[in-house]
Amino acid sequence: MGFRGFGVAVLVTCCALAGMVRAQDVTLTARDGGLALDGVLLGWDGEFYRIDTSYGPLTVDGQGVICDGPGCPDLTAPKAQVRLVGEAGPGQALTGPLVAAFAAARGLDAVTDGVVTWLVERAGGQVLAEFSFEPMAHDAALAALAAGRAELVVSVGTAPDFGARVLAMDALVPVAAPDNPLAKIASVDLARVLSGEVSNWAEVGGPDMPLVLHGLAPGSGVADALAARLGRDVAATKVHGDLAALADAVARDPWAIAVTTRGAAGKAKPLLLTDKCGFPLLPSSLAVKAEDYPLALPLHLLTPRRRLPLMAREFLEFLALPDAQAAISAAGYVDRGPERQALTGDGLRLMNAIAGAGEETSLDDLKRLVGAMDGAERVSLTFRFEDGSSTLEAASQENLTDLARMLDAGLFRNESLVLAGFSDGSGAAAANLALSQSRAKAVRDALAAVVAPDTALPEVMAFGEAMPMACDETTAGRRLNRRVELWVRPAMAKGDPAPEN
Repeated sequence: MGFRGFGVAVLVTCCALAGMVRAQDVTLTARDGGLALDGVLLGWDGEFYRIDTSYGPLTVDGQGVICDGPGCPDLTAPKAQVRLVGEAGPGQALTGPLVAAFAAARGLDAVTDGVVTWLVERAGGQVLAEFSFEPMAHDAALAALAAGRAELVVSVGTAPDFGARVLAMDALVPVAAPDNPLAKIASVDLARVLSGEVSNWAEVGGPDMPLVLHGLAPGSGVADALAARLGRDVAATKVHGDLAALADAVARDPWAIAVTTRGAAGKAKPLLLTDKCGFPLLPSSLAVKAEDYPLALPLHLLTPRRRLPLMAREFLEFLALPDAQAAISAAGYVDRGPERQALTGDGLRLMNAIAGAGEETSLDDLKRLVGAMDGAERVSLTFRFEDGSSTLEAASQENLTDLARMLDAGLFRNESLVLAGFSDGSGAAAANLALSQSRAKAVRDALAAVVAPDTALPEVMAFGEAMPMACDETTAGRRLNRRVELWVRPAMAKGDPAPEN
């Protein structure tokens, strides 16, 4: 073999050996020497190694192994990387304030360049974690999460192969130009507009002028959320790249209409949404939290099935605390903190109870309802079930967890709780009353399974179809009416009769 051939052979051999080193840059050996794993280090969070092996990606407890090889991390200075990707608007608005609040709660400094935020020890200056957010389309964000290129996804929807928790709430609102004389629109008419069935404002109660539907390109969170409610993409004739551009275009187009988020209306005029029966549907904070408003928009954090770094897990736990809720509210979103409202002070609900009472709802039923409401407050935690199922919806499951946490913390001392069940008006009133009772009991049973055995559980009451939130003539209205509410009343004085469950 000549020199050139020998050199080529050596080069090929060296490249092959280098490839082998790269392919197996760490070896994790059990401390008793009984097992060893070779692979590529994918991550180290100060607690667990994640390596790609011939068996696939594995997560290994760092306390049980010794790491050897060029890829081994510096065990004296672990730095967790928490990468958030997904929906641009809420991700950019919420990530920075939430990470800063998380750092403050841990006694750390948050140093940011506007894109990346580093959590730094105040005493020694050691960087403990690096948080970042990158705007990304929904499908691309899910792919990044699945491939390990992201730890969390900010999304307006859930995905079947990933965990989900509600981060915050928002609301979708119809908007028009400021000079448009129309002040309100029925939800059924809005659905027709978004489906492309309306071409003139006169068809929805406005002037005899052409209606121009603006929207966002499919793939954006708001567009997908609307499409999910409609069962089809929005039939917009003018499409915009983001919410700011959408609001600006609607404000300048005298005959435009669009749907945007509550905080992104800009100079456009929000239209009051009503249901088919004329009930006003207001995006108040409590209505959005309770999802009584039909266009309430939960913002989710999607999580992978794999184990997240310790810092990411602690960040997720922090999101349930008051400091996190305050940061969410300050950023212009509806936080998930419980909110109270006096039941008898809510004239709109009482008006709906009277106006929407069916033929089988008697005056005695309404009197019983008003008597139970007297002196009570409604808490925004509300429970709804998946269609045709006894399974709580995802947001309701989180509400159950929140309620259990509040009970364990003793937040309702000197008060009594009521789980009040309601139904829609489909079917016989007696059957609906029984159904509302069984669902309220189902919530109490689910609560009993997650609290301490000696925890005092809420009383169960049922009112069937006696207090509708919306018209029963639409699917969305019936969903709003099928609910279990949480009420708080002053604790009974000694000698008062015990409630019947």
